[in-house]
Amino acid sequence: MKTKFILVSFLLSFALYSVAQEAQSSSEAGYKTAFKHSRAGENWFIHIGGGGQIYFADQNDLAPNPTHLATVVPVFALGKWFSPYWGVRLKGQGGALDGVKRSGEGKDNLYWQNDDYLNVHLDAMWNLSNYWGVYSPTKVFNFTPYLGLGFAHKFENKQDGDRKAAGAFIPRGVREDDQWLGHGGWRRHADAISVNAGIQFGFRLSKHVNLDFDLGAAIVPDYFDGVFYGRKNEVITTATAGLTFKLGKTDFDVVAALDYGLIDDLNGKINSLRAENEKLSKRPVSCPKCPDVAPVVKSEINYVPNVVFFRINSDKVDENQKVGIYNTAEFVKNTGEKIKVIGYADKKTGTAKYNEDLSRRRAQAVAKELTTKYKIPSSKITVSWNGDKVQPYSENSWNRVVIMSAD
Repeated sequence: MKTKFILVSFLLSFALYSVAQEAQSSSEAGYKTAFKHSRAGENWFIHIGGGGQIYFADQNDLAPNPTHLATVVPVFALGKWFSPYWGVRLKGQGGALDGVKRSGEGKDNLYWQNDDYLNVHLDAMWNLSNYWGVYSPTKVFNFTPYLGLGFAHKFENKQDGDRKAAGAFIPRGVREDDQWLGHGGWRRHADAISVNAGIQFGFRLSKHVNLDFDLGAAIVPDYFDGVFYGRKNEVITTATAGLTFKLGKTDFDVVAALDYGLIDDLNGKINSLRAENEKLSKRPVSCPKCPDVAPVVKSEINYVPNVVFFRINSDKVDENQKVGIYNTAEFVKNTGEKIKVIGYADKKTGTAKYNEDLSRRRAQAVAKELTTKYKIPSSKITVSWNGDKVQPYSENSWNRVVIMSAD
């Protein structure tokens, strides 16, 4: 028992430490990411496991050793995550519930009662590791409390047959000719609404498999074991472990926030290009007074760096930013020159460590577009990233950028 207590304490401490660390990271970042709800066929999971259970019911405190009340419980669940923060599952558990009952006064009048049951419940689940921390599809540890309602059924045993014959299912204040007698009375006691709650600790083993530990409790009415003894409710406690198999798509897409600074910058670039085009259109196309001598053309490479702006906390290249990648690809194809792809992050959002990784992902996303979509050889591309150590623009939001230039 002491070993179990130490193990549970360790898991709780680890859970609280992990959540606190990620909550601090999220607080430092200064934003809460919004995600698109998963589609109907995405982010489903099944869970298969088992463990132990103890039934805290009338007179079970009379058991010579509380560990003798422990029985095996199998569990199976089917569920779906609608976002990284919340989901639902339908869970079934059952097995034998052992308990001690009194048939008379004194220790010699105790007997063991075995009740077989099934409890099916629908739970709402909250992933606090993602809600208080920073979501990542490769997160190793998840801490998830849950709460739900269910239907519990107790199968008939020998003691129930004896009680039906004796009319022992009649509660106080009910006439003997009422519906509680006989089989109808037993049926009323065998079915109950259950209230279920608990916490789940999940450890990522791979993209599609988690190892989950679950500490739960199901509250059922006093009559569920067929004995009235003054309790309002009785509790089935469980401690289980098992594997969760994630089906289909396992990650979530970020809702891209509208970045007005980015829109203003794009409009400014368009207006600048229009002005340059108008200026070029007014240049003379001939020079009548110039001598009839073939001009000497100096071959040189003119390249204006192209930029790809990103939304806050995103490494996804927006469609309206891909024109810069296209122009860079055309430059490489036409000249054979090499280019540099450098990623940045703005200084006012996120920690230095987080921004370092974010700028890396941004630079690699642009380089991937160049190599996969436009077939630019990777030998022509040098990829680097500066995090928020270097801020190429004075406007903070503009520094969520990748800059492509001739190498």
